[in-house]
Amino acid sequence: MDLVENLPGFTSNYIHTNGIRLHYIAGGQGEPFILIPGWPETWWAYHKVMPLLSSQYRVIAVDIRGMGNSEKPSGGYDKKNMAKDLYGLVQNLNLGKVKICGHDIGAHVAFSFAANYPELTEKLIMLDTPHPDESMYQLPMLPIPGLDYTYPWWLAFNQVKALPEVLLGGRMHLVIDWIFKSLLKNPDSVSEFDRTVYSQAYDSADGIRASNAWYQSFTQDIQDMKLYEQIHLPVLGIAGAGSYEMLKAALTKSAKHVSMEKVDDSGHFILAEKPVEVAEMMMRFLEREA
Repeated sequence: MDLVENLPGFTSNYIHTNGIRLHYIAGGQGEPFILIPGWPETWWAYHKVMPLLSSQYRVIAVDIRGMGNSEKPSGGYDKKNMAKDLYGLVQNLNLGKVKICGHDIGAHVAFSFAANYPELTEKLIMLDTPHPDESMYQLPMLPIPGLDYTYPWWLAFNQVKALPEVLLGGRMHLVIDWIFKSLLKNPDSVSEFDRTVYSQAYDSADGIRASNAWYQSFTQDIQDMKLYEQIHLPVLGIAGAGSYEMLKAALTKSAKHVSMEKVDDSGHFILAEKPVEVAEMMMRFLEREA
């Protein structure tokens, strides 16, 4: 069974844009609302909120370059170029001005889209993660005694070329299970079915190579961030307690009109743990007069 059959009213689609074939799921009626997932997920990361959002909006959940059923080329994984992928999608579908939301790596792409195509962006929602900037160079790569946090070793590991796909081919489920166990408050909020969906999407040499390329482009992303002007369109940051202050600090620096919402009792994967609350936060923001 095609995964989209689990979501009545949604269809699976492909489009050629910026030299690649991009996969997206679409459903609902109203103004276009683009949803961008991150690592180690696919468009399925939004499956709990898509039916709620589609009552008000034309929802378009995208497998970004290198993800899921989208093409996995050898290059082009800097977020500015991935935003260009979305620009082609918006133009080809005649969407006009869009609302856009991203989580994790998808938040990087969503921010880059808003920064590079403000004329096509009505509102921006960032979920739990800011766009890369120079502060990333200060992230601790070793556990700090006495500090209760999960140090992001995968940011460094995913920088390594060629080795991860050799080590993890056929075993990517081990990393995915560890990530969800470590970054969820309620591990059951990502089901065994969900984990199988993600493991199958990443568990190939090309899947690992392409997704790691998102991380290997951080240096370029950081340089691009230095050149972006402050965003003047309305921006909402939604984060769990562990990321709230970091996201707030980044957004208030890079955007002029920022609102923040905190998701209580949730880890990094707020869409999985608190889908109703997050969907309501999104819709309140989207319905608000700019």
